[in-house]
Amino acid sequence: MGTLSLSDFKEVRIPAPWGHISGRWYGNRTERPILAIHGWLDNLGTFDRLIPLLPDYIGVLCIDLPGHGRSSRLPPGMHYGVDDYVLIIPRVMKEYGWSKVSLMGHSLGGIISFMYTSLAPHTVDMVISLDILLPSNMVPQKAVGFVAQRMEKHLVEEDRQEKGNFHEPPSYTLSQLTKVLAKGSLNSVTPEFAKHLLHRQVSKSQLYPDRFYFSRDGRVKFYHLTQMEAGLAEEMTKRIRRKPYLVIKGSLSPFVGKHCEKPIEILRQNNPHFEFYEVEGGTHHVHLHAAEECARYVVPFIRHHRPPALTSWSLNGKEQQLSAEEKRRQREKFFEISKNKRSKL
Repeated sequence: MGTLSLSDFKEVRIPAPWGHISGRWYGNRTERPILAIHGWLDNLGTFDRLIPLLPDYIGVLCIDLPGHGRSSRLPPGMHYGVDDYVLIIPRVMKEYGWSKVSLMGHSLGGIISFMYTSLAPHTVDMVISLDILLPSNMVPQKAVGFVAQRMEKHLVEEDRQEKGNFHEPPSYTLSQLTKVLAKGSLNSVTPEFAKHLLHRQVSKSQLYPDRFYFSRDGRVKFYHLTQMEAGLAEEMTKRIRRKPYLVIKGSLSPFVGKHCEKPIEILRQNNPHFEFYEVEGGTHHVHLHAAEECARYVVPFIRHHRPPALTSWSLNGKEQQLSAEEKRRQREKFFEISKNKRSKL
């Protein structure tokens, strides 16, 4: 068996009441794929370096969340939120007629995967979570101020969008964009890897030649991030039960922190299929800058919990040899039985 090719994909558009969900389906398109969901302000390009390391018998459907990448924006007056993003999973399942789903998520995508799995565990058969497990739990005083600030900025952005090109977003050269993206991610996405995200989230400026701006919906910067109180987090974790669940943490990242200790303990105690690994030196986008290290854990996990179907893979001609060998063994077994019967006569 080989690995997936980044050039072997089908562009997909999943219809939604507000427009469509854009995606790329890599690899095997005859069987149910892994549904991959990116992080906040990113897009499906975040998986560009991990995809070519995954086994080629599987398919991976990477989507852009609403307001991100090439997916449609929500209508004016609407607000982005994690609770609503969770509903994207059953929408995709309904589109393709899946009764089960395999999930792989980074950051926001991992939170969405956790919440959906805890709410509908009977429909999930596997989860891969990259540098995240569940939402943080800010102290109430800080959380209130945070939400109020985001609400105000959301309204400002909405007003800017209503005025159209008179208030076009700040534009940059492509070289500058890589640095802006790196700075915005606290250098989790270095300029070297920024290209994997930029190709789906920039548009050419209408005001300045040779400049580009971020084409994602500016309102997603101020989406509602669910604050999960410790008791609720623990109860939701218990609902996951024995579902295969892999968490990979970047050692330099704070996103799998103290608030995850009790949920991880619950998963370790109750779930024999739970795996947790830490990639040394890894930052939040650990799957992008340390793809090979992540693949060391992701690939065996996939092979164990989503093994190839007999009809979906090949041994490059060796299956015929195995078939001939099996026939030879059966003939020998038949002759041996016949010989024993004749000796008893």
